[in-house]
Amino acid sequence: MKTIKGPGIFLAQFAGDSAPFNSLETIADWAAGLGYKGVQIPSWDGRLFDLEKAATSKDYCDEVKGMLAAKGIEITELSTHLQGQLVAVHPAFDAQFDGFAPASVHGNPAARQQWAVQQLKFAAQASRNLGLAAHASFSGAFAWPYFYPWPARPAGLVEDAFDELARRWKPILDVFDENGVDVAYEIHPGEDLHDGVTFEMFLERVGNHPRANILYDPSHFVLQQLDYLAFIDIYHERIKCFHVKDAEFRPNGRSGVYGGYQSWVDRPGRFRSLGDGQVDFAAIFSKMAANDYAGWAVLEWECALKHPEVGAAEGAPFIDRHIIRVTEHAFDDFAAGGADRALNARLMGIG
Repeated sequence: MKTIKGPGIFLAQFAGDSAPFNSLETIADWAAGLGYKGVQIPSWDGRLFDLEKAATSKDYCDEVKGMLAAKGIEITELSTHLQGQLVAVHPAFDAQFDGFAPASVHGNPAARQQWAVQQLKFAAQASRNLGLAAHASFSGAFAWPYFYPWPARPAGLVEDAFDELARRWKPILDVFDENGVDVAYEIHPGEDLHDGVTFEMFLERVGNHPRANILYDPSHFVLQQLDYLAFIDIYHERIKCFHVKDAEFRPNGRSGVYGGYQSWVDRPGRFRSLGDGQVDFAAIFSKMAANDYAGWAVLEWECALKHPEVGAAEGAPFIDRHIIRVTEHAFDDFAAGGADRALNARLMGIG
């Protein structure tokens, strides 16, 4: 068994134009002051990080690592959630997702996708230069608008969508493989990889690629009413990243899983700060430890009610309390009688 690393914090929800959230150095000071030992960096945010420079300059990566190390902070992973989304975009979302890309490719889906693919390749190279083993991203989606089949989906639509998704991602996964880095897809509604079945559909189409893996976030499974503990039992070998995020699901007579187009505050399923929701983190951390998860436990703060800085301050001690320092010996070793094959035979009545 292995002891999970942490606590870490995903910086995407905290980065901003005001100090201390407007540079990696100052936001790292803030995170360290709260007790975090790692930061997951949103690679698209130029206020914090230069992805292309990190891909092409080992010196830049060493400078970033050294600056963080002086504060007692490590990089847990880089994230390309926004760029990964743009690898596969259904036309219904073109206008909305243009905002994730530079203005030079707005209104040009083909150019936008090429930009996103290059960003992913930069992320693979940057992760290698930083000495990282895993990378956090989204898969994008072609089939998501058709997840509820009315009118009935044309035969083969979902299969064709996953074929195309795999065709786009396979060369990217190969680049990550060349750089020795796992891609951990956050299994997330809105993405074509949103549960175990869809992950398996994708995995089959990329030939069970060794770099096609999972970012585990139980909050998205609560909102789908999926068994988030059984998910670990089934997919633990592919879980390479871990977002520690809470959620609750309280259906009523007016709305349920789909939420009635309501705001997050009013939806039956909503994200909460750590400890305020329904996720059984004690069971999750136990399963992760038992299954040798050796990566980071990273807070992703998203809450419909609580202020983000309060959530961040509460998150570090919450994660720290739940990390299990794994035992190096069995609790009953003191009573072991040693190995004696002859005794074993006598005990079984076959001596």
